[in-house]
Amino acid sequence: MSSDDLKRDVREFLTTRRAKVTPEEAGLPTFGDKRRVPGLRREEVALLAGVSADYYIRLERGNLAGVSEQVLDALARALRLDEAERAHLFDLARAATSPVRGSRRASVSRIRPGVLRILETIDAPAYVRNGRLEILAANPSAVALYNGVLDALPLNLARFLFLDDRAPTLFVEWDEVADGAVAALRGEVGRNPYDRSLSDLVGELATRSPDFATRWARHDVRFHRTAAKTIHSDLVGDVALTGEALELPGDGLVLITYTAEPDSAAAESLRFLASWATQHRVGRTARPTNDPA
Repeated sequence: MSSDDLKRDVREFLTTRRAKVTPEEAGLPTFGDKRRVPGLRREEVALLAGVSADYYIRLERGNLAGVSEQVLDALARALRLDEAERAHLFDLARAATSPVRGSRRASVSRIRPGVLRILETIDAPAYVRNGRLEILAANPSAVALYNGVLDALPLNLARFLFLDDRAPTLFVEWDEVADGAVAALRGEVGRNPYDRSLSDLVGELATRSPDFATRWARHDVRFHRTAAKTIHSDLVGDVALTGEALELPGDGLVLITYTAEPDSAAAESLRFLASWATQHRVGRTARPTNDPA
Protein backbone atom coordinates (compact mmCIF):
# COMPACT_ATOMS: atom_id res chain seq x y z
CA MET A 1 0.00 0.00 0.00
CA SER A 2 1.41 3.38 -1.00
CA SER A 3 1.03 6.55 1.05
CA ASP A 4 -1.61 7.68 -1.42
CA ASP A 5 -3.51 4.42 -0.93
CA LEU A 6 -3.34 4.91 2.83
CA LYS A 7 -4.67 8.44 2.54
CA ARG A 8 -7.51 7.19 0.38
CA ASP A 9 -8.37 4.55 2.98
CA VAL A 10 -8.39 7.18 5.73
CA ARG A 11 -10.57 9.49 3.66
CA GLU A 12 -13.07 6.81 2.75
CA PHE A 13 -13.20 5.38 6.26
CA LEU A 14 -13.96 8.75 7.83
CA THR A 15 -16.43 9.63 5.09
CA THR A 16 -18.36 6.36 5.41
CA ARG A 17 -18.44 6.62 9.22
CA ARG A 18 -19.66 10.24 9.02
CA ALA A 19 -22.45 9.17 6.69
CA LYS A 20 -23.73 6.66 9.24
CA VAL A 21 -24.38 9.20 12.01
CA THR A 22 -27.49 11.33 11.83
CA PRO A 23 -27.68 14.79 13.44
CA GLU A 24 -30.41 13.49 15.72
CA GLU A 25 -28.15 10.70 16.97
CA ALA A 26 -25.41 13.23 17.62
CA GLY A 27 -27.79 15.56 19.46
CA LEU A 28 -27.52 18.35 16.88
CA PRO A 29 -30.44 20.56 15.82
CA THR A 30 -31.50 20.31 12.18
CA PHE A 31 -34.28 22.91 11.96
CA GLY A 32 -35.84 20.88 9.16
CA ASP A 33 -32.96 21.54 6.76
CA LYS A 34 -32.69 19.38 3.66
CA ARG A 35 -29.31 17.72 3.48
CA ARG A 36 -27.42 16.99 0.31
CA VAL A 37 -25.20 14.44 2.06
CA PRO A 38 -26.17 11.53 4.34
CA GLY A 39 -25.22 11.75 7.96
CA LEU A 40 -23.16 14.54 9.48
CA ARG A 41 -21.51 17.40 7.66
CA ARG A 42 -17.79 17.92 8.09
CA GLU A 43 -18.38 21.08 10.09
CA GLU A 44 -20.63 19.15 12.47
CA VAL A 45 -18.02 16.47 13.04
CA ALA A 46 -15.48 19.21 13.76
CA LEU A 47 -17.85 20.81 16.26
CA LEU A 48 -18.52 17.53 18.04
CA ALA A 49 -14.79 16.67 18.15
CA GLY A 50 -13.79 20.11 19.40
CA VAL A 51 -11.50 20.95 16.47
CA SER A 52 -11.67 23.53 13.74
CA ALA A 53 -13.49 22.74 10.51
CA ASP A 54 -10.29 23.31 8.52
CA TYR A 55 -8.41 20.87 10.74
CA TYR A 56 -11.04 18.15 10.38
CA ILE A 57 -11.13 18.65 6.61
CA ARG A 58 -7.37 18.06 6.58
CA LEU A 59 -7.87 14.86 8.57
CA GLU A 60 -10.60 13.62 6.26
CA ARG A 61 -8.29 14.18 3.31
CA GLY A 62 -6.14 11.44 4.78
CA ASN A 63 -3.60 13.45 6.74
CA LEU A 64 -3.51 11.56 10.04
CA ALA A 65 0.27 11.69 10.53
CA GLY A 66 1.14 13.10 13.92
CA VAL A 67 -2.44 13.42 15.17
CA SER A 68 -2.60 13.14 18.96
CA GLU A 69 -4.45 10.39 20.79
CA GLN A 70 -6.70 13.03 22.36
CA VAL A 71 -7.85 14.21 18.93
CA LEU A 72 -8.34 10.62 17.75
CA ASP A 73 -10.40 9.85 20.85
CA ALA A 74 -12.52 12.96 20.29
CA LEU A 75 -13.01 12.00 16.65
CA ALA A 76 -14.03 8.46 17.61
CA ARG A 77 -16.63 9.84 20.01
CA ALA A 78 -17.95 12.34 17.46
CA LEU A 79 -18.37 9.62 14.86
CA ARG A 80 -19.79 7.18 17.42
CA LEU A 81 -17.23 4.54 16.50
CA ASP A 82 -17.51 1.14 18.11
CA GLU A 83 -14.52 -0.66 19.63
CA ALA A 84 -13.33 -2.19 16.36
CA GLU A 85 -13.77 1.04 14.40
CA ARG A 86 -11.91 3.04 17.03
CA ALA A 87 -9.02 0.56 16.94
CA HIS A 88 -8.99 0.80 13.14
CA LEU A 89 -8.79 4.60 13.29
CA PHE A 90 -5.79 4.38 15.61
CA ASP A 91 -4.18 1.76 13.34
CA LEU A 92 -4.55 4.06 10.35
CA ALA A 93 -3.02 6.92 12.30
CA ARG A 94 -0.05 4.76 13.35
CA ALA A 95 0.45 3.64 9.75
CA ALA A 96 0.38 7.27 8.60
CA THR A 97 3.00 8.20 11.18
CA SER A 98 5.34 5.22 10.85
CA PRO A 99 7.94 5.04 8.07
CA VAL A 100 6.86 2.64 5.36
CA ARG A 101 9.97 0.50 5.54
CA GLY A 102 9.68 0.08 9.27
CA SER A 103 6.09 -1.07 8.99
CA ARG A 104 6.54 -3.98 6.62
CA ARG A 105 5.79 -7.39 8.11
CA ALA A 106 4.24 -10.45 6.52
CA SER A 107 1.46 -12.47 8.07
CA VAL A 108 2.62 -15.54 9.96
CA SER A 109 2.63 -18.67 7.83
CA ARG A 110 3.95 -21.33 10.18
CA ILE A 111 2.79 -22.76 13.49
CA ARG A 112 4.77 -23.79 16.56
CA PRO A 113 4.57 -27.48 17.49
CA GLY A 114 3.00 -26.52 20.82
CA VAL A 115 0.11 -24.79 19.08
CA LEU A 116 -0.40 -27.85 16.89
CA ARG A 117 -0.55 -30.04 20.00
CA ILE A 118 -3.20 -27.76 21.48
CA LEU A 119 -5.19 -28.04 18.26
CA GLU A 120 -5.06 -31.84 18.45
CA THR A 121 -6.36 -31.94 22.02
CA ILE A 122 -9.49 -29.85 21.34
CA ASP A 123 -12.57 -32.07 21.35
CA ALA A 124 -14.41 -29.97 18.77
CA PRO A 125 -13.83 -28.80 15.19
CA ALA A 126 -11.00 -26.29 15.29
CA TYR A 127 -8.48 -24.64 13.02
CA VAL A 128 -5.72 -22.02 13.16
CA ARG A 129 -5.53 -19.08 10.79
CA ASN A 130 -3.38 -15.99 10.36
CA GLY A 131 -4.33 -12.36 9.72
CA ARG A 132 -4.71 -12.92 5.98
CA LEU A 133 -7.44 -15.47 6.79
CA GLU A 134 -5.21 -18.33 5.67
CA ILE A 135 -6.20 -21.54 7.44
CA LEU A 136 -2.86 -23.14 8.25
CA ALA A 137 -3.92 -26.17 10.28
CA ALA A 138 -7.13 -28.01 11.18
CA ASN A 139 -7.96 -30.95 13.42
CA PRO A 140 -9.76 -34.05 12.09
CA SER A 141 -13.20 -32.92 13.26
CA ALA A 142 -12.86 -29.66 11.34
CA VAL A 143 -11.70 -31.52 8.25
CA ALA A 144 -14.77 -33.77 8.44
CA LEU A 145 -17.12 -30.83 9.07
CA TYR A 146 -15.84 -28.85 6.10
CA ASN A 147 -16.66 -31.47 3.46
CA GLY A 148 -13.12 -31.91 2.22
CA VAL A 149 -12.44 -28.20 1.78
CA LEU A 150 -9.62 -28.44 4.34
CA ASP A 151 -7.99 -31.52 2.85
CA ALA A 152 -5.11 -29.42 1.50
CA LEU A 153 -3.73 -26.50 3.46
CA PRO A 154 -2.99 -23.64 3.62
CA LEU A 155 -6.34 -22.44 2.33
CA ASN A 156 -7.29 -18.77 2.19
CA LEU A 157 -10.78 -18.44 3.63
CA ALA A 158 -11.54 -15.15 1.85
CA ARG A 159 -10.49 -16.55 -1.51
CA PHE A 160 -12.62 -19.63 -0.85
CA LEU A 161 -15.65 -17.55 0.14
CA PHE A 162 -15.65 -15.35 -2.94
CA LEU A 163 -14.09 -17.49 -5.66
CA ASP A 164 -15.18 -21.06 -4.87
CA ASP A 165 -18.66 -22.26 -5.86
CA ARG A 166 -18.76 -24.57 -2.84
CA ALA A 167 -18.76 -21.71 -0.33
CA PRO A 168 -22.49 -20.77 -0.44
CA THR A 169 -23.39 -24.43 0.13
CA LEU A 170 -20.96 -24.93 3.01
CA PHE A 171 -21.89 -21.70 4.81
CA VAL A 172 -25.67 -21.51 5.08
CA GLU A 173 -25.56 -17.81 6.07
CA TRP A 174 -23.02 -17.01 3.35
CA ASP A 175 -23.77 -13.27 3.31
CA GLU A 176 -23.02 -12.88 7.01
CA VAL A 177 -19.86 -14.96 6.79
CA ALA A 178 -18.72 -12.98 3.76
CA ASP A 179 -19.37 -9.68 5.55
CA GLY A 180 -17.34 -10.87 8.52
CA ALA A 181 -14.42 -12.04 6.40
CA VAL A 182 -14.16 -8.71 4.57
CA ALA A 183 -14.41 -6.80 7.84
CA ALA A 184 -11.60 -8.93 9.27
CA LEU A 185 -9.40 -8.30 6.22
CA ARG A 186 -10.13 -4.57 6.38
CA GLY A 187 -8.98 -4.51 10.00
CA GLU A 188 -5.83 -6.46 9.13
CA VAL A 189 -4.99 -3.99 6.37
CA GLY A 190 -5.23 -1.18 8.92
CA ARG A 191 -2.88 -3.00 11.30
CA ASN A 192 -0.48 -4.11 8.61
CA PRO A 193 -0.88 -1.85 5.56
CA TYR A 194 2.50 -2.66 4.02
CA ASP A 195 2.12 -6.44 3.80
CA ARG A 196 2.51 -6.99 0.07
CA SER A 197 0.86 -10.42 0.09
CA LEU A 198 -2.14 -8.95 1.89
CA SER A 199 -2.55 -6.09 -0.57
CA ASP A 200 -2.15 -8.55 -3.46
CA LEU A 201 -4.94 -10.70 -1.99
CA VAL A 202 -7.27 -7.72 -1.64
CA GLY A 203 -6.47 -6.59 -5.19
CA GLU A 204 -7.14 -10.06 -6.58
CA LEU A 205 -10.48 -10.40 -4.81
CA ALA A 206 -11.62 -6.88 -5.67
CA THR A 207 -10.86 -7.55 -9.33
CA ARG A 208 -12.37 -11.03 -9.57
CA SER A 209 -15.37 -10.75 -7.26
CA PRO A 210 -17.97 -7.96 -7.45
CA ASP A 211 -19.40 -9.25 -4.14
CA PHE A 212 -16.06 -8.66 -2.47
CA ALA A 213 -15.54 -5.26 -4.12
CA THR A 214 -18.94 -4.05 -2.91
CA ARG A 215 -18.22 -5.10 0.66
CA TRP A 216 -14.68 -3.74 0.59
CA ALA A 217 -15.95 -0.30 -0.39
CA ARG A 218 -18.03 -0.11 2.80
CA HIS A 219 -14.89 0.10 4.98
CA ASP A 220 -16.56 -1.93 7.72
CA VAL A 221 -14.35 -3.43 10.42
CA ARG A 222 -15.28 -5.88 13.11
CA PHE A 223 -13.71 -7.80 15.97
CA HIS A 224 -14.26 -11.53 15.57
CA ARG A 225 -14.68 -13.08 18.98
CA THR A 226 -17.85 -15.15 18.78
CA ALA A 227 -20.54 -15.75 16.18
CA ALA A 228 -23.38 -18.13 15.43
CA LYS A 229 -22.78 -20.07 12.24
CA THR A 230 -24.63 -22.81 10.39
CA ILE A 231 -22.46 -25.14 8.34
CA HIS A 232 -23.83 -27.68 5.90
CA SER A 233 -22.15 -31.04 6.22
CA ASP A 234 -22.62 -33.65 3.53
CA LEU A 235 -22.57 -36.24 6.34
CA VAL A 236 -25.05 -34.79 8.85
CA GLY A 237 -26.79 -31.88 7.12
CA ASP A 238 -27.02 -28.36 8.57
CA VAL A 239 -25.24 -27.91 11.90
CA ALA A 240 -25.92 -24.81 14.05
CA LEU A 241 -22.68 -23.95 15.84
CA THR A 242 -21.04 -21.19 17.84
CA GLY A 243 -17.65 -20.11 16.61
CA GLU A 244 -15.15 -18.75 19.14
CA ALA A 245 -12.00 -16.90 18.11
CA LEU A 246 -9.09 -17.15 20.54
CA GLU A 247 -6.18 -14.88 19.67
CA LEU A 248 -2.60 -16.08 20.07
CA PRO A 249 -0.94 -12.65 20.12
CA GLY A 250 2.59 -13.96 20.58
CA ASP A 251 2.21 -16.03 17.42
CA GLY A 252 0.15 -13.64 15.30
CA LEU A 253 -2.46 -16.36 14.89
CA VAL A 254 -6.09 -17.01 15.76
CA LEU A 255 -7.53 -20.33 16.97
CA ILE A 256 -11.12 -20.89 15.83
CA THR A 257 -13.27 -23.49 17.59
CA TYR A 258 -16.85 -24.61 16.92
CA THR A 259 -19.12 -25.79 19.73
CA ALA A 260 -22.80 -26.69 20.06
CA GLU A 261 -25.40 -26.45 22.77
CA PRO A 262 -25.24 -29.51 25.08
CA ASP A 263 -27.72 -32.27 24.25
CA SER A 264 -28.70 -30.53 21.02
CA ALA A 265 -28.98 -32.05 17.55
CA ALA A 266 -25.85 -30.10 16.61
CA ALA A 267 -23.92 -31.64 19.52
CA GLU A 268 -24.94 -35.10 18.34
CA SER A 269 -23.81 -34.19 14.82
CA LEU A 270 -20.39 -33.14 16.14
CA ARG A 271 -20.02 -36.43 18.00
CA PHE A 272 -20.86 -38.33 14.83
CA LEU A 273 -18.34 -36.30 12.80
CA ALA A 274 -15.60 -36.93 15.37
CA SER A 275 -16.36 -40.66 15.30
CA TRP A 276 -16.47 -40.67 11.51
CA ALA A 277 -13.10 -38.90 11.33
CA THR A 278 -11.58 -41.51 13.64
CA GLN A 279 -13.05 -44.46 11.76
CA HIS A 280 -11.91 -43.11 8.42
CA ARG A 281 -8.52 -42.10 9.83
CA VAL A 282 -8.86 -38.48 8.90
CA GLY A 283 -5.48 -37.06 9.84
CA ARG A 284 -4.53 -33.73 11.22
CA THR A 285 -4.34 -31.33 8.31
CA ALA A 286 -1.47 -29.29 9.64
CA ARG A 287 1.24 -28.86 7.10
CA PRO A 288 1.92 -25.12 7.12
CA THR A 289 4.61 -23.68 4.91
CA ASN A 290 8.07 -22.98 6.27
CA ASP A 291 8.17 -19.35 5.22
CA PRO A 292 9.68 -17.08 7.90
CA ALA A 293 7.12 -15.54 10.20
